[in-house]
Amino acid sequence: METTMMDAASYLIPVYAAYAVTSVGLTVGLARTLFRSGAVFLTDVFKDNPGMAEAVNRLLVVGFYLLNFGYACLIMKAERATDIISAVEILAAKLGLLLLSLGVIHFGNVYLFHRMRRRAQMAVLPPPVVPQLKMMRAGAE
Repeated sequence: METTMMDAASYLIPVYAAYAVTSVGLTVGLARTLFRSGAVFLTDVFKDNPGMAEAVNRLLVVGFYLLNFGYACLIMKAERATDIISAVEILAAKLGLLLLSLGVIHFGNVYLFHRMRRRAQMAVLPPPVVPQLKMMRAGAE
């Protein structure tokens, strides 16, 4: 019985290692891309204060890291793998779930950038034009 449990655990050790390395690599790579691309949006939003743009960008990346690494740790626990095939299936399921969460958080950040940029653009629009014509009711002259 003990040998079987050791065999099952020995299949999971490489799964955990591969999952940890892959999840860190994916998260760091996506965070760097988000940082570079987000800087363009935030510079446009905070034209008058470039220091604020950089600070907000760094804070968003820190939040991205915290959400992704926290979620990656939460989904790390796996059922016992009885053979190599089940170990690979466990790894694929964990990485698939992580990729879905990375995608959702990434699109959330893109939406946040869009809203910030739109709000900044709305602030500089000219006021609406005052109507020039008066409409008269029919029969009232």
